[in-house]
Amino acid sequence: MNTEVGAVRVGDVLPPLEIEITRTLIVAGAIASRDYQDVHHDAELARQKGSPDIFMNILTTNGLVGRYITDRFGPRSVLWRVAIRLGAPNYPGDTMVLTGTVEAVEGDTATVRVVGANGIGRHVTGTVTVTVPGADSAGDVEGSERAEDAVVHEAGSRP
Repeated sequence: MNTEVGAVRVGDVLPPLEIEITRTLIVAGAIASRDYQDVHHDAELARQKGSPDIFMNILTTNGLVGRYITDRFGPRSVLWRVAIRLGAPNYPGDTMVLTGTVEAVEGDTATVRVVGANGIGRHVTGTVTVTVPGADSAGDVEGSERAEDAVVHEAGSRP
């Protein structure tokens, strides 16, 4: 078993990605994924259903998790498996911070544990399996650091 995908090794921590949660992002993500549920675009109807405001749908979250991984592994990366679970909703005006830790590496394929936290808790948790065809140890992956050198932040905290 190879222990590297490019310059990434088991235990590496990927740099965080901060995403401002705006009404536009929430509504555009819902429309782009053809999710016309009113809780994703109509604040008054969302409140009538018990939510304090509109909130992000899972398909938008899935896309943002995919972006986080492909931004780190580069344009040649292929997402093979994205397994996520939603927790605390993403409401307008908050910031979601995506973080990732490499859990496994085999050949040119890595599994990354991803957490997306906002001001009220963990919005998304899960794993992503990504392949970088032709990756070598020359440093195809930017910005990772060893886990023992990283500061780990709990859900809801800011780096």
